[in-house]
Formats: sequence, C-alpha cells, structure tokens
Amino acid sequence: MRRREFIIGIGLSSAPLAARAQQSAMPVIGFLAGASSEGIPFATTAFRRGLREAGYVEGQNVAIEYSWANNQLDRLPAMMADLVHSQVAVIFAGGTPAALAAKSMATTTPVVFETSADPIQLGLVASLDRPGGNMTGATQLNVEVAPKRLELLRELLPAARVIALLINPADTVLSDAQMAEVRSAARAFGIELPVLKASAQREFDAVFLNMRQLHAEGLVIAAGGLFTTYAEELAKIAMRYTMPAVYKGREFAAAGGLLSYGSDLAESYRLAGIQAGRILKGDKPADLPVQQATKIGLYVNLKTAKALGITVPLPLSGRADELFE
Repeated sequence: MRRREFIIGIGLSSAPLAARAQQSAMPVIGFLAGASSEGIPFATTAFRRGLREAGYVEGQNVAIEYSWANNQLDRLPAMMADLVHSQVAVIFAGGTPAALAAKSMATTTPVVFETSADPIQLGLVASLDRPGGNMTGATQLNVEVAPKRLELLRELLPAARVIALLINPADTVLSDAQMAEVRSAARAFGIELPVLKASAQREFDAVFLNMRQLHAEGLVIAAGGLFTTYAEELAKIAMRYTMPAVYKGREFAAAGGLLSYGSDLAESYRLAGIQAGRILKGDKPADLPVQQATKIGLYVNLKTAKALGITVPLPLSGRADELFE
C-alpha cells in the first residue's frame, strides 16, 4: 500500500495494522477551510510548499486531514470541533470564518490561521509581533485595498455614477469590514453604491439582473472564499451581462474579468504552511509573529476592455503586473 493510501484511509477499521501504525507515527495537521478544494487548488498547493520549506512533506513525515466547508460556513464550528476531538498536532484555519471558528473553540491545540482581515481586530491575536495564546498565522491586505478596487474601476469609468458592491452576507465579518471601507470611498468619489448580496453560486445571475434594474455601471466584488471559489464563473457572467467588474485574484482577470487587484492568496497560504511547520518543530504559536503577504497584484484584461468599449489609460496599463490580450 502506498503512503498516499495511508492518508486516505485514516480511521478505517479495515486498514492494515502496519499502515495504521505508520500513519499514527506521523504528526497530523487538521486543515479546515470555508471554501472548496476545487475553487482554490493553488492555495492548497502553496500551503504544502510552505510546509516543504519548513522540512515537512505530506505523506512522508506529515499527514494532512482536509476538511472543506464548500462555502457552507455554518458547518465550520462543528468541523472545527471534530478536528479538536481528533487531537491533531496543528490546525490550519483557512479564511476568516474558519479562523473565527477556531477562536470560538477556546482550545489549546495550536492554530495557524489565514485571513484577509485584521487579526487583532478579529480578536485572534494580541499583537502581530507577539500573538500570545495558541494562534498565529498569515494575513492578506484585501480589506485595506478594497477602496482601491473602486478607485481603479472609476479610473476606467470616469463618468460612472452608480457602481454596485457584491458581498456574501454569510461571511459577515469580512463583508462588513470591506463594505465600510468601500462605502467611505464611494462617498468621497460622489458615487452611489448599492450593496448586492449572494451567499451561494445559484444567486449570481439574480445579482446581475438586479444590477441592470439599479442602472449600475460597474461592480466591485468583495473578497471572500465564495467569490474566490467561483472567480472564473463570475468573470464569465460579468461578460455575459457586459458588466465592468473588479475582483481581487489574478484568476478573475485571466478568465475574462476586466480588472483584478489584491493580495496573493497563494503567498498567504505558503506563509501559513511555514508557520505550521515551525510549530511541528516545537515553536509555540504565542512566539511566532503573524506573517503578512504584502505583495499586491494588478491585472487588466485588455480584450475584455475592448469588448466593453472601454479605453484603458496608459498610466493604468503601465502599472499592471500583467495584461491579458
């Protein structure tokens, strides 16, 4: 039996005794994410890359027990409880809802989180340099740069007076934080900002139909696991409805979205993987500073801009990290 099969067979009574013995000798990381594995495979790969940098290779000297909420965020507390009960060595909590579920357990199990929000404001850590407690992790800057997405869209649509914001109401904390930031920027720009909501893939078409009724001229999509999972689909729907839209990840622009601007999710997961590896080596979460993925990427789809009749100013295209033509 191959090592990979050992991992898949955790807990099966039919597994050979030798296989179970080898599995139990490995430390196990409980991996919990609010999104789906199909939606963010690049992030999972980056987490494993971070583990390798710390000296751990899945299936060789560490096992990973994956738990995906598939964007059903109300499942996270129970899933977190299961990981705690299974006595894994470290828990990785991917995304703000998973991080908050880990915090609510008040467990002594070491936790490495990944979040787009401020971990101090979330109550996850006491400070970035000295987290304290049993939690540390990695952050992105997607809440802080949310107003910049509106600014970039406005740069392409200078005459626009109504630009909508799409949030996931199930991802309350992250959505509220971004909504406050974007609303403030909209007031400064004199832009009307209707807020639209979707908490499942099946609601996307209704959102775009509603935008037509509101005479929205553009769309800012808030950062979050649901929208990252379906970034490519959102890009295609936006094109179908001829709606200029901006989201955070490169994959959105690559799939036909007009603009992408935000932190690198993969880099955040890689940093979290390194943190998890350090804890397995004996470091305490309380003493591991929270890592920050500070690189911000700007991606512009020139083909989409042309199809929408939008002229991309040279200064903006010149600032782009990548142009899709």
